[in-house]
Amino acid sequence: MFIADNWKDYEVIDTSAGEKLERWGEYILVRPDPQVIWDTPKTLKGWTKMNGHYHRSSKGGGEWEFFSLPQQWQIHYQSPSFEKELTFNLKPFSFKHTGLFPEQAANWDWFGKKIANARKTNPDRQIKVLNLFAYTGGATLAAAAAGANVTHVDASKGMVGWAKENATSSGLIDAPIRWIVDDCVKFVQREIRRGNHYDAIIMDPPSYGRGPKGEIWKIEEAIYPLVQLCAGLLSEDPLFFLINSYTTGLQPAVLSYMLSTELKKYNGTVDSQEVGLPVSSNGLVLPCGASGRWSR
Repeated sequence: MFIADNWKDYEVIDTSAGEKLERWGEYILVRPDPQVIWDTPKTLKGWTKMNGHYHRSSKGGGEWEFFSLPQQWQIHYQSPSFEKELTFNLKPFSFKHTGLFPEQAANWDWFGKKIANARKTNPDRQIKVLNLFAYTGGATLAAAAAGANVTHVDASKGMVGWAKENATSSGLIDAPIRWIVDDCVKFVQREIRRGNHYDAIIMDPPSYGRGPKGEIWKIEEAIYPLVQLCAGLLSEDPLFFLINSYTTGLQPAVLSYMLSTELKKYNGTVDSQEVGLPVSSNGLVLPCGASGRWSR
């Protein structure tokens, strides 16, 4: 399992009865988690002294209940793979989210090291990274901090704006990042027609979503054709290809199969595993989806 265990400003404190108790900086949140099917005693005081609690509705969705939580606050992440400290602006919004998936730090550390090492080997090399479904920019900022030129693509104008806020807070707003509001599939198709290429591709697709013009995305139907398309965007000497999945039907072996099949001509290696966050109260690990990593 890929474990995000380098956080100082975030931790999963405990888990029970479909919920997780988390610390985001100095604030304690309780949020639902479908993986938490056990019902262990909630003895830690955070379960009753939280700053925010997202209540899931039996009819779908849910709503936040706040107890002395600011509208926005920041947390920081220092990766061992690059010197720049990343700063993220958090705010609770629809469907339990805060604007960051902290388990992805395990992948930031991995590809940050690959980018940094490639630049040490060849300081003149310009490493171009394409980040699809880029959300609020965690992976974008990690790649930029490691020295890459990044193209950040998301269909939501609001999410791209939030990512720019994070870049500003991290001192990376002047880094070589292209900010694109577009449907990811259509953007990739246009890049292929333009003849553009990238040394690395990151994709973090939702299980289900809609593009800016109502395009429907279902990951089980759309992910493999997109991987096929993206394979045509890789440079002659690609560095890595990362796929994240939060859909239980896409097991790590499925991610490995897609990457191995479509990138076999590059003679790289594939490592796909669950991604997890350590639980500080008991030493166990909470699973948070899966990642497929291809690299040379």
